[in-house]
Amino acid sequence: MQQTVLNARALMGVLVLSMLALTARAAALPEFTDLIEKSAPAVVKITTSKTVSSGGPSMDQLQDLPEAYRHLFPQPSPRERHAQSMGSGFIISNDGYILTNNHVVDSADEINVRLFDKRELMAEVIGVDPLSDLALLKIDAEDLPTLSLAKNDNLKVGQWVVAIGSPFGLDYSASAGIVSAMGRSIHAHDSQYVPFIQTDVAINPGNSGGPLFNLKGEVVGINSQIYSRSGGSNGLSFSIPADVASEVVAQLMDSGSVQRGWLGVAISDVSRDVAISFGLSKPIGALVNDVEPGSPAEEAGLKPSDIIVLFDGAEVLDSGVLPQLVGRMAPGTEVELTVMRGGKKQSLDVTLGERDSDPEEVASFGGRNGDAAGLDRLGLKLEPLSEQYRERSNLDGGVLVRQVEPNSAAAATGLRPGDVIVQLGYDGVQDLDEYRKIVKGLDEDKLVPIRFYRRGQSMIRTIKIESDD
Repeated sequence: MQQTVLNARALMGVLVLSMLALTARAAALPEFTDLIEKSAPAVVKITTSKTVSSGGPSMDQLQDLPEAYRHLFPQPSPRERHAQSMGSGFIISNDGYILTNNHVVDSADEINVRLFDKRELMAEVIGVDPLSDLALLKIDAEDLPTLSLAKNDNLKVGQWVVAIGSPFGLDYSASAGIVSAMGRSIHAHDSQYVPFIQTDVAINPGNSGGPLFNLKGEVVGINSQIYSRSGGSNGLSFSIPADVASEVVAQLMDSGSVQRGWLGVAISDVSRDVAISFGLSKPIGALVNDVEPGSPAEEAGLKPSDIIVLFDGAEVLDSGVLPQLVGRMAPGTEVELTVMRGGKKQSLDVTLGERDSDPEEVASFGGRNGDAAGLDRLGLKLEPLSEQYRERSNLDGGVLVRQVEPNSAAAATGLRPGDVIVQLGYDGVQDLDEYRKIVKGLDEDKLVPIRFYRRGQSMIRTIKIESDD
């Protein structure tokens, strides 16, 4: 009997210790309730509408058909329809300024903002910056709740963060996770001007433009993209850092646009073999593939095959870092570059020009679902050839490769940023319009020839779009 009592007491002691351990663990986990209650009123739901072209034959297309066949097609009707999209945003001043993503409001005819108190107000665009995917809006209202962008926030990998937004149109949904990585360069857009915060917070279509909070309730990021093959959360979400947003907002408030430094080079990462051949102990820096004629880089004496290892004293760890460093400098700023040339370090002084941020010239960041939009079926991001480039390279036409998606058909073929595609399949590529038509018609799992120029040398290879089967 005495032994039974002792066993019961021992068991009770174990249970008590287990409960204490569980309680201690629970106490160590963050509590988000107060943060969400205080912050949610300043988050808004954004709905936009715009007029887009719809399918169906045009009058010109019908006139090209023989008379006997025209009755088989419906008569032309207005080829426009209204499309709607949704996103999120947040109020940054009590008189109605709102921050969101550029891709949320891009080309919108009307922008409707729904507040926490259910009011719906029309918004006007104060300014947009496609290169950072940010837009500043204004609604006619006063005494609004606000959120503040974190200043000098030392965000670290492993810290807890919280997102509030309208995923799939579900208002004021909160999700939490941790910071997975800092300073990410995303290959889903043309100009890598943003050192993204990567998190595992559940971000879905409709969250774009919404705030990412630290545990102090400060906005440390603006949710911009997800990496997903399904369109939903895959545990890889990317946010624009608050310090980048603060700089953009200041300029948009002041002038409605953003000025950025411009160097004028096509760059790529440094491979291990290239690093060894250039006398580097490890593969760091940005390899210059080409220098644009008349650019600040050309005037400073930069040459193809230079490796930029330092920019204004900051180490360039890879090619994704350089645009971020350049883009945060004001045009006209004089900086010192350190390059590896012929196995030796050399310093060059360059006065930065101004980067063109025309939305028509810059591919958008992520589509409405935040997937790797802007990349075509081959995994390429392209831009037109300038007239100067054509004349200097003695080319009649072609398109310039600006970005290559890893593990894509283009990457498997060996295409690199700076290459100029002049033929795809058996058709010449004169410009972007011709290229897009050809790509649209390519069959899957079929090898086709592709001809391109690299550093003035013509190269012919084959390329194949793999099916999803």
